[in-house]
Order: sequence, then structure tokens, then C-alpha cells
Amino acid sequence: MEKSSLGTTRRDVVAGTLTLAAAVAAAGAQPASAASKKKQQAVTSDSHNSVTVSDGTRIFFKDWGPKDAQPIVFHHGWPLSGDDWDNQMLFFLGKGYRVIAHDRRGHGRSSQVSGGHDMDQYAADVAAVVEHLDLRNAIHVGHSTGGGEATRYTARHGKGRVSKLVLIGAVPPIMVKTSSNPEGLPIEVFDGFRAALAANRSQFYFDLASGPFYGFNREGVKPNDATIKNWWRQGMEGAANAHYLGIKAFSETDFTEDLKIIDVPTLVLHGDDDQVVPVADSAELSAKLLQRPTLKIYPGLPHGMATTHADVINADILAFIQA
Repeated sequence: MEKSSLGTTRRDVVAGTLTLAAAVAAAGAQPASAASKKKQQAVTSDSHNSVTVSDGTRIFFKDWGPKDAQPIVFHHGWPLSGDDWDNQMLFFLGKGYRVIAHDRRGHGRSSQVSGGHDMDQYAADVAAVVEHLDLRNAIHVGHSTGGGEATRYTARHGKGRVSKLVLIGAVPPIMVKTSSNPEGLPIEVFDGFRAALAANRSQFYFDLASGPFYGFNREGVKPNDATIKNWWRQGMEGAANAHYLGIKAFSETDFTEDLKIIDVPTLVLHGDDDQVVPVADSAELSAKLLQRPTLKIYPGLPHGMATTHADVINADILAFIQA
């Protein structure tokens, strides 16, 4: 496994996230309620670019490229949409691949519904899209929350359909601090996220994109206004309830057993200056649990490195796919 030295401590991340949440929140919030029960992924087609799953939720997706080419399925982060993968989709489309990106339920152009905002249902929704498109020998690429979604999908639904997995700044094995994960982030960090979202979602999203997500709060890093506005646009396109409940899904879901049973080659990419998902409690631990991992840690790169350093990330994913 390839690895570089770490540059951001857990204390830095905790302090930064707590400070951000406190600055934006008007009042405290209680932890989100328990996620809903597992759902079936039965699916019907209602248009050329969406499927409707058994609970009536419509899942939007983009599907570009030759239908007989090897597919790459992209899983976006919270609270974004499939548009966050534009650079990667154009790049890999140009390399001859079929590229697919969906909008998670309650995000982007998918239905804004009350229920199903948990990792089991997220994975079932992906399975519905994959079944609808009959994707096989697919590479699945997930960023942040999407890395958790891709992990659960691969473990529970991907047998015989997934050939390789790529996790970028991904949340597994589990983010929150528990008795079995003592180095995780305190629940107060995520309670702060919920409070900030409920108090002023627009401001919260602007502050995340302007600061820690892309590392624009670091000395010497020049913020990119267009990138910030595009992040904010994607977030505000989705539903506040889905994003609020999604905080519990990405922070409290334990992917330990999922990682253990994944037997396809898996590329784990992470920036050592990730201020959102601390590398020591995510990528390093995931690589130890996976059966066939390749770990690569990038000195100084932020959580949103697939955007800020797309040329580097795209090249490394391509090399992994073609190996």
C-alpha cells in the first residue's frame, strides 16, 4: 500500500468543525432520529433518465457513452448531486467508458421524499439504477458520503456486477466516536452540523464550500468563486430534510463488516489535509479491513480534491482501472 505522512491532526479537524458549526448555528439541535427500515429495491422505469423504486421515489441519473463500453458509476458526496462528477465524467467519457451518475434521493433532481434517508436505502436505490441499466463489470467510484454508499452497495448488492471500487475521501469505516471507535469525531460535531443546517442552510453550505471542504481556509490557498457557487447550487437544489437526516447516515453508519467482505480490488484515495473526514480514522482503517486494498494518501490535499486536483485524481483512477 502506498502512503505518505499525515499533515492534519484529529484535534485540528475537531476544532475546525466545531468552530464552523458554532459560528453558523443559532441554537443546538438534537441528534437525528433513527434511520428507517430496510427497503426493497424493486424498480420501474418512468423515463430515459430516471427510475422509480418501490416506495415511489424517483431516482434521477445521467448515462453517457457507448452502452457496450465498461461502465463507471459515480456516487456523490453530501449534500451534492451527480453534477459534482462533471470533470470525471467528461474525462472518462473521453477515454471510451460509459459513465453514470445518479442523484441520491432527496438530492439534486431526484424526488424530495420524507423517508429512506439511510445507507441501506441509498444502496438499494443504487441497485435499482444498476439493475435498470443492466450494468455489469462496473467500476464504482464514491466520494465522502458516496464512498459509504458505494461500499454498502458493493458489499450487499454488487456480487457479479462490480469489478473494482474506488473510495475518495470516504466516510468508512465510521466517523462518529463510539466505544469501538474511540478516535472518531464527537457526536457534538454532527449535532453542530444539524443545528447550522436548521438555522440557515444557505449560509452553512456557503461556509463549508468557502472553507474546509476545498481547503480554501488554508493560508496561501486562493478560493475559487465558481467552485464555491457550484457547490452551494448543488446543495440548495436538494431537500433540507434529506440533508438533515443524511448527516446521521454518513456519520453514524458502521461499514466495518461491509469492508471486510468486499473482495474486489479497491483503491482508497485521501488527502492528508482533509478537514471534513480525518484520514487517520477513515482511509487508513478502511485499507486494513479491505481484502484487496491500494491506499494512496496525498500530502496537503483537501476533502474536495477530486475537484481541486482533478487531473491528479483522474490519472490515478485511470491507472488503477487499467491495471
